[in-house]
Amino acid sequence: MFGIKLGLEGITHLLRECGVLYPRSRVIHVAGTNGKGSTCAFAESIARAAGYRTGLFTSPHLVRFNERIRVNGQEIPDADAARLIGKVKALIEPWEVKPTFFELVLAIAMMYFAEQEVDLMVLETGMGGRLDATNAVPKDVAVLTPIGMDHTQYLGSTLYDIAGEKAAIFAWHRPALTAPQEPEAIRAIHKAAQAMDTDYRVVDEECTLPLGLRGAYQKRNAALALAALRALPHFLASDAEIERGLAEVCWPGRFEEVAPGVIMDGAHNPPAMRVLTAAWQEAYGTQKARCIYAGSADKALDEVLELLSPIVGEWVLPPVQSPRILPAAEMAQKVRAVSAAPIHTPATLAEALQQPLPPHTLICGSFFLLGEAKAYLQQCTDYRKTEQ
Repeated sequence: MFGIKLGLEGITHLLRECGVLYPRSRVIHVAGTNGKGSTCAFAESIARAAGYRTGLFTSPHLVRFNERIRVNGQEIPDADAARLIGKVKALIEPWEVKPTFFELVLAIAMMYFAEQEVDLMVLETGMGGRLDATNAVPKDVAVLTPIGMDHTQYLGSTLYDIAGEKAAIFAWHRPALTAPQEPEAIRAIHKAAQAMDTDYRVVDEECTLPLGLRGAYQKRNAALALAALRALPHFLASDAEIERGLAEVCWPGRFEEVAPGVIMDGAHNPPAMRVLTAAWQEAYGTQKARCIYAGSADKALDEVLELLSPIVGEWVLPPVQSPRILPAAEMAQKVRAVSAAPIHTPATLAEALQQPLPPHTLICGSFFLLGEAKAYLQQCTDYRKTEQ
């Protein structure tokens, strides 16, 4: 509700007033276009399996606000969230310029992590890097996941510009790691590393251990997360602890099987959609999907739909309660331009999610859709349990 205000002056002041500008724990800071959340989840899960007390800050949430702030894998309890929200609200009440929603949530997370005395914080960047609120927090290791064209209205119109914004999370003389990137992005990353007088390493391998997340692409995210932990000074984890952390990781909305044969994935830009379609073909071969889809109007929808269409046998375009979502009628026009598969535009999301969902259903696109769909499916599950 307070809009987007890129810059570090406001969040630095807020964190200082809250007494959490300089955390006592180690910090891993992750930026990139795709794979940030999964990489954070792998790093947190491994560290927790190794006996470290962990704090995980991510966005967006799907169903509950509490998902954004976790300690040792557990969401912040309602009572603690309410207490800290009240504390921050009282603090900023007299301020003429109010912090943004994202800044407030970060401050609440940092206060909770401090109270819980975590050993390691894993912070996911909200957008960009240089001016993102998370960049006000001193970090021990900076990590870049694959970088692509997204949020161009804020970050720049070229891959070089966007990579430069994200690589600006690099810290003076601190370790920096990156997933393999396009040459244009690597040029920007190299320049950022030189400016911070730090070396960076390209993590160009795949993890060969069993993973709790599906999709071949997760092997690279897992390898990047493990490299980030190993770059932390004095980090210790046995082979068995690493294996357990990788196998037990859970991250909703990333090729997540929410019911038998029903996949939910938050791919909403072209690079993520390429990964999703590859994961679908890896899992189901030539089987076409019944695709329940919605997308934000400010995304590259034409390209996203063109990438998605080869795996879709039937389109379901429901309404979603967000002003950012392109209306179903307009989305249908875009779909017809790239696909001959039948299109349905149900009046409600509930109609699109009528039970039981058939196998090979794919719910994808905007996280607004995923959040509403997950909440509805959970409600249906709870209702069936009550009836039984």
